[in-house]
Amino acid sequence: MLTTNVPVDQFTTFHPVTAKADMDMDELRDLMAIHGIRHLPVFDGSKLAGVISERDIRLVSGLTVAEKLQVRADDLMTVDPLVVDAKTPLEDVVRMMVEKKIGSAIVKDQDDGLLGIFTATDALNVLIQLIGKLPRSLAL
Repeated sequence: MLTTNVPVDQFTTFHPVTAKADMDMDELRDLMAIHGIRHLPVFDGSKLAGVISERDIRLVSGLTVAEKLQVRADDLMTVDPLVVDAKTPLEDVVRMMVEKKIGSAIVKDQDDGLLGIFTATDALNVLIQLIGKLPRSLAL
């Protein structure tokens, strides 16, 4: 049996790109496109305020130009994102993400600061690594 009792920080994307709560839709979309990402932790000053996903932005993309200019990150973000400690077992984090049907978890350091973000893509990378370690007879 494969062991998955490793801490989430082993597979976390460290120092993620972040957004400010007052950024508009175009700024958010551009930031995601430039960095090739789909999730942004959102900060209001130095405080984590939420998380915004590419899907959140797409949901309001049909607004008029004037309406889009009025929408800010803090209007779109999830205000109560999943936040986990860096040493939380990876299996527990993935299970919580599945149960909540969410694509990311904010990973905090020992001082409750932002350490990184763990996304569904990170989870798929873990799966690839695990499958690669399976004996050939079990890998099918």
